[in-house]
Amino acid sequence: MIRRLLWLGVGIGVGVVVVRLVTRQARKFTPAGLAGTAQESIGHAAGSVRSFMDDVRDGMADREDQLFAAFEDGVSIEPVDLPWAHGVGSKFYQFKQQQEGEQQR
Repeated sequence: MIRRLLWLGVGIGVGVVVVRLVTRQARKFTPAGLAGTAQESIGHAAGSVRSFMDDVRDGMADREDQLFAAFEDGVSIEPVDLPWAHGVGSKFYQFKQQQEGEQQR
């Protein structure tokens, strides 16, 4: 008798768990469930695009800093040998500093 009650309790417990899982999965296929899934997907896609754009902006800022530093040092970014252009960045920087100094007087 006790064994039967034990197995009846186990059967009821398993039945409750199965019904809850099936109900939860069935809700996903209702119009509201599908709309929620689509909304989540769109939210994730928008977040991914936003993250990509942030990465692009960071990369652009890093590259811009590299270009400014190379320009100030008069270093060529590309491996092109232009002897007449060596030190143009530093000369421009000195000229700029000189002009700013004259404006402050």
